[in-house]
Amino acid sequence: MPKISAKRQITLPASQCREVGLEPGDEYQSFVADGCITIVGQSYGSAWGCLDHVKGDSSVSEQQSRQDAIEQRRKRVNP
Repeated sequence: MPKISAKRQITLPASQCREVGLEPGDEYQSFVADGCITIVGQSYGSAWGCLDHVKGDSSVSEQQSRQDAIEQRRKRVNP
């Protein structure tokens, strides 16, 4: 089983990388949700247009949106 190094580095099994098409030097994103880390390989244009249907609310500032997200997270962690 792979372990996390002292520098917080991980080694992904070669078989899993081959299965999803990840190569040395590829860029990726990682996300935390429900206590799990998900690694997603990035490819140019892979997200193109995926948020076209989302319309922003100009009455809410970026700072207020961020603060609301922080408060919602705190409520989930400390009910």
